[in-house]
Amino acid sequence: MVRYALKRALSLVISLIVASAVIFLVVEVAPGDPASFMLGLNAQPDTLAALRAELGLDVPRLQRYFLWVGGMVQGDFGISYAYRSPVAQMIAERMWVSLPLALYALGLSTAIAFPAGIYAASRRGTLGDTVVMGATQLGVAVPNFWFAMICVLIFAINLRWFSAGGFPGWEKGFWGGVKALTLPAIALALPQGAILARVMRSSLLDMLGEDFIRTARAKGLSRRQTLWRHALRNAMIPVLTIIGLQFSFLLAGAIIIEQVFFLPGLGRLVFQSISARDLIVVESVVMLLVFSVIVVNFAVDLAYAVVDPRLRART
Repeated sequence: MVRYALKRALSLVISLIVASAVIFLVVEVAPGDPASFMLGLNAQPDTLAALRAELGLDVPRLQRYFLWVGGMVQGDFGISYAYRSPVAQMIAERMWVSLPLALYALGLSTAIAFPAGIYAASRRGTLGDTVVMGATQLGVAVPNFWFAMICVLIFAINLRWFSAGGFPGWEKGFWGGVKALTLPAIALALPQGAILARVMRSSLLDMLGEDFIRTARAKGLSRRQTLWRHALRNAMIPVLTIIGLQFSFLLAGAIIIEQVFFLPGLGRLVFQSISARDLIVVESVVMLLVFSVIVVNFAVDLAYAVVDPRLRART
């Protein structure tokens, strides 16, 4: 198990190095100069040169890359071009919105998917299976921003149970923050829960057709006992993969939902920074999101080894 974890950790480090180089190059080759954008088209050359020197844009790109990576290793993401405040502080403030939102949505999607997928797999071919699969197909087909607008229309405008947008801040109270994130979390969770339910059903059905399941049934176990004791654990590997990918998506891909609900999260920060050509913020936030994706995948790989002993035996 230790050797398996070390190999995955080495792969994590290599992936982070490659990702940082790609992110820096992609952002740096994008057209437009942040200093020119900030000063306007009629800026004087000496003023433009002074601002570029102040922002650190006058040094070679390779040197800027190593300064950027070295700063991130030490927890220093630099200073925002547009806001003139530490990027790490801006990210920390927005993370307290995006991370709880992603965890909330992931919890809801898992709570929806597991019962639905297990129920559909245990009743394959029945009316219940058809209804569940039809609902999940609808959930996959409908975009999450449409769910968001429907949630606002029903629960915010008509029933007035929730606010239509905004975030009061955790300092105003825990339940107030949770209430503000409930509708965005539901809008994010419904499509992801539908995908996860379909994966759970498919994986369980594959396991129920294996020889060891027939052996367990031949030994006298009921279908329900076989499902819960043997099939479910072995069906978890593809499900864990989807859960890991979903968390990464929910953390990094909630830009539209954050715009619909006016949430001050990471997605909205990236959108605003791109509009303002605030490259240092874009690079740092994207790198942080990539880091979260890679770390989550690393955790999923370790979970594989816990669920499936065959992976530990190969190392």
